[in-house]
Amino acid sequence: MWWRPWLPACLAWGCVAALCGSRGLCPAPNASRPQPGQCPRRRAAELCAWALSSDSLLDPFPVDVIQENYVRNVRNCIFSVVYPTPFKSRVRLVAVSKDVLENILDLDISVKGSPDFLEFVSGGKVIFGSVPLAHRYGGHQFGSWAGQLGDGRAHLIGVYTNRHGERWELQLKGSGKTPYSRNGDGRAVLRSSVREFLCSEAMHHLGIPTSRAASLVVSDDDVWRDQFYNGNIKKERGAIVLRVAKSWFRIGSLEILAHSGELDLLRRLLDFIIQEHFPSIAMNDSNRYLEFFSTVVPETANLISLWMSVGFAHGVCNTDNFSLLSITIDYGPFGFMDSYDPDFVPNTSDDERRYKIGNQASVGLFNLSKLLQALKPLLDPRQKQLASQILEGYGELYHSRYALSELKPSSHSTIKYIMFTTSILCYYFQFHRTIQNKIGSSWGE
Repeated sequence: MWWRPWLPACLAWGCVAALCGSRGLCPAPNASRPQPGQCPRRRAAELCAWALSSDSLLDPFPVDVIQENYVRNVRNCIFSVVYPTPFKSRVRLVAVSKDVLENILDLDISVKGSPDFLEFVSGGKVIFGSVPLAHRYGGHQFGSWAGQLGDGRAHLIGVYTNRHGERWELQLKGSGKTPYSRNGDGRAVLRSSVREFLCSEAMHHLGIPTSRAASLVVSDDDVWRDQFYNGNIKKERGAIVLRVAKSWFRIGSLEILAHSGELDLLRRLLDFIIQEHFPSIAMNDSNRYLEFFSTVVPETANLISLWMSVGFAHGVCNTDNFSLLSITIDYGPFGFMDSYDPDFVPNTSDDERRYKIGNQASVGLFNLSKLLQALKPLLDPRQKQLASQILEGYGELYHSRYALSELKPSSHSTIKYIMFTTSILCYYFQFHRTIQNKIGSSWGE
C-alpha cells in the first residue's frame, strides 16, 4: 500500500530535527528561512503584475564588453549578458514549490496555470526589469586550479526583494549555452533536475541552509548524456529548474579575479558581497575583509556539520561549488548514506574518492585555504597572520558543531536513540530514492 513508505519519512523529519537540536546544530545566519513580514504586499496572480531587477548586479560592476554568445576566455567583468535559449519542442510544467512561489517570490499559486508562467520558467520570456546574466568564476576542481569555469548552463535572470524585505536571486538551470559552457550543450536533463528539485526542498525543511527550487519544466527536446561516464551515451529529455538563493557567489567568484590579477575588481566584488550579505561588518572598517573571512570559516564548518548530521554527501566539493554565504548550492551527483560508511562516494566519476563523505570536513578546510589565498592580495601582513590563525581554528569549530555535546556517549539510552535515528534516516533516504525512480520512470526517463 502506498501509505506505508510515508511513515518512515515522516518519522525521519522529526528524528533529524531532534538529533540536530541535541547536537546544538542550527541553521547558519544565511539559512533560507523567511522572517516576519515587513509590509502587507499582496501576492501577484499574474506575471504582468510582478517584476524583477538586475540593476543591483549590473550597476556596481563592469559587464563583459562582448555581446555575442560564444565560448571564450572572459576578463575584467563579473557577468556576461546572455539570454536563455528556449526549448524547440513542447514544454510541460512538472512541479512547483508552493512555499517558494508564495513566501519567497510573492506569487499566488494560481499563477502556475498561466501560459506566461510556463514561458517564463522555461526561458522563453524575459520579465520586465530583468537582464539575464551568466556569472564568470573559476575554481579548484579535485584539488587543482581549473581556470575559468562560470555559469555554463545557467542564467541569473534577476533579483527580487519580497514583502519580508528579503533579497533573492533567481536562476534558471539548463537554459542554454553561455560564454562559459566550454564543451557543454547548456542543458540539464529531467533525471538530475528532479533530484535537485526534491533534494534542495528536503534540505531546506531539514533546517540546512540551501538554495531553493521554485519550478521544474520538462521538454521533448533530446539531450544526450553518458550518465555513468562509461561511454554509454543515451538520449534523455531536457529540463529547466528555476532556483533561488540569497546569492550565487562562491569561492571561485573571488579566485578567478585574484588569479587574473584583477585586484580592483576583486575589492569591488568583496565590498558588494559584504554590504549586501554581511550587515554586521562595517564598510568603513579597515579589517572588513578579515571580518568577512572570520565569518565564513565558522559558517562553512557549521554547514558541513549539518550535511554530516543527515548523511549528505555533496559529491563535487570544488571551490566553484562552495557558496560564500555557506549555503548548499549546485546539487549534482549528491547522495545520502543508506548506512554509516565514511567511504561513501555518490559521484561515479570520483575515482580517487576525494569527495567521499568522510572527507567533507577536510575538503572544507582546503576550500577555505583557497579562499584565504584569494583574499591575501587585499590583506596587510598582520591581517594575513590573523586570518591564518582563524583558519587553524576550523577543525575545532567543525568538531564543536558536529559533536554530540548534549548527549553522554556512555548512556545506554543515547546509543539506542542514535541507532533508532540512523535506521529511520535510512528508511527516509530509501523512500526518497524510490519516489525519485518512480517519478523518473513515469515520465519516460
